[in-house]
Amino acid sequence: MIIKEVIVVATNLQIDDTLIQKAVKLGGHKTKKAAVSKALIEYIQNLEQEKIISMFETVEYDPDYDYKKQRRRL
Repeated sequence: MIIKEVIVVATNLQIDDTLIQKAVKLGGHKTKKAAVSKALIEYIQNLEQEKIISMFETVEYDPDYDYKKQRRRL
């Protein structure tokens, strides 16, 4: 079993109230904190995906490789 430790840090940010209220409303969030947390999670996921996508052209592969051949039974 993996136990994940969560560390909460109090942070004071000046965020445009119009933006945060719109995010809360559109996202259906109950609090500003929930909207900001969701936005940060999605931002991090997006950056991680961009990093993975940037690797696509750096990985060598054999264009003649037949993955279906591996599935065939004799």
